[in-house]
Amino acid sequence: MCAKATMEEFEALLNESFELDTPQEGSVVKGKVIAIEAGQAIIDVGFKMEGRVDLKEFANPGEAPDIKVGDEVEVYLERVENARGEAVLSREKARREAAWDRLEKAYANDERVEGAIFGRVKGGFTVDLGGAVAFLPGSQVDVRPVRDAGPLMGLKQPFQILKMDRRRGNIVVSRRAILEESRAEQRAEVIANLSEGQVVEGVVKNITEYGAFVDLGGVDGLLHVTDMAWRRVNHPSEILSIGETVKVQVIKINKDTHRISLGMKQLQSDPWDQVEQKYAVGSVHRGRVTNITDYGAFVELEPGVEGLVHVSEMSWTKKNVHPGKIVSTSQEVDVMVLEIDSAKRRVSLGLKQTQRNPWEVFAETHPVGTVIEGEVKNITEFGLFVGLDNDIDGMVHLSDLSWDQRGEEAIQNYRKGDIVKAVVTEVDVEKERVSLSIKALDDTFSEAIDGIKRGSVITVTVTAIEEGGIEVEYNGMKSFIRRSDLSRDRSEQRPERFQVGDKVDVRVTNVDPKTRKLSLSIKAREIAEEKEAVQQYGSSDSGASLGEILGAALKGSNDK
Repeated sequence: MCAKATMEEFEALLNESFELDTPQEGSVVKGKVIAIEAGQAIIDVGFKMEGRVDLKEFANPGEAPDIKVGDEVEVYLERVENARGEAVLSREKARREAAWDRLEKAYANDERVEGAIFGRVKGGFTVDLGGAVAFLPGSQVDVRPVRDAGPLMGLKQPFQILKMDRRRGNIVVSRRAILEESRAEQRAEVIANLSEGQVVEGVVKNITEYGAFVDLGGVDGLLHVTDMAWRRVNHPSEILSIGETVKVQVIKINKDTHRISLGMKQLQSDPWDQVEQKYAVGSVHRGRVTNITDYGAFVELEPGVEGLVHVSEMSWTKKNVHPGKIVSTSQEVDVMVLEIDSAKRRVSLGLKQTQRNPWEVFAETHPVGTVIEGEVKNITEFGLFVGLDNDIDGMVHLSDLSWDQRGEEAIQNYRKGDIVKAVVTEVDVEKERVSLSIKALDDTFSEAIDGIKRGSVITVTVTAIEEGGIEVEYNGMKSFIRRSDLSRDRSEQRPERFQVGDKVDVRVTNVDPKTRKLSLSIKAREIAEEKEAVQQYGSSDSGASLGEILGAALKGSNDK
């Protein structure tokens, strides 16, 4: 019984010693390099166990293996014995385990870690952190997108751990965070030595549509396109190129955001200082069209001084045309200075003012009564528009189309594109209107009544007898005398007392050239003759009767 107990105790002690001295699989153990052969290091890890490890596991990315016989190294024991009776060892896994311990401490303390980029993967790069492999996203390589990461490969440099998960074996690092931190320190130092208004030199690092970024020695400043020159700059590349050294002035410094605004034109004299002296209102200058918009065109008078020719000041005649159809970019034009606002740095220019007003020219060359010929440009409900000289239009109103037809009927005889003749009846330069008349071409009425005016007595021929009066003719012009105008005496106001062909003396009561009408009256002639007779042969206090006076007047006229 005693012997049995002693054997059990001995077996327990033996097993305990095995557990204490024999390394466990999956742990990191120390070993000694006893030989190097066939690209492998033979390592003795004690306990009469030896294993082989490829030499490449002892090399850092891009470097030669750093190991020799006699070196003590830590390796990872995967299995105690394989098919050849050797221990299965891994230097890489040992380094990884040690690295994870080290990296977890660095992550917890928000410390930087050293590593080297050694490969490219989708979306970024792989980084060796001394045994552990981390992922470096492409956006975290640099503060700006990197086109070629070749120079960074295999280079030992600091990284910041953004995220890590040991269970999944994931580590995400950033090189950009390190650069931004050092950049911020550098920016703060450079900005502390800068002041607004200071003139410094810098190197153009990047060019965008809105400006250029200039490196001032560790800190970038923005040179906006509007601060590059006093003249209009369409794109910064017109003036600057990447890598060029430029002299700039510090316009503004934002201490909170570390943003610096720079200017180049501030180092040049402002051309606006002399604008009012050089470009007096009313003066004409030659300039170059730099930009065309819907509302007008910008014309450069000199570098840095531009004026706007508003669309309303571009042409006397083209009112609803886009400026691009009148002028083109880079075209040289003569303009007149209309207004200057130095405070707002604005110059109002006129293009049409450099040419004579076509309405004035037309008024001089085509006085009222002139016969013109032109093309029907447009037909509206109130008349025709006829194209005239210098791109101006004249209008023939409905009432000026025909003597014989109503305007609505007469306008149906015309089509767009027809060539017509007309008489100029009015030119209004201020309102930019030319009135024309087609019916005025037929001026037989004026010829027929030449010398006749209101109050004249003329002899007409009766051409028709009607119930309401009689139709008469004078020099081919017909007129109608109403029944009430046939005689002073009501009993004689009978149309039937006249015969076609009778010659009758009548008094002209009205002449209307527009309607081509003569208003005639026998009654008005008789009344006028009576007044004349009274004045010549009698008076109100003579006691003579009207019959006696008229008889004397008739006798006097017969004696003559």
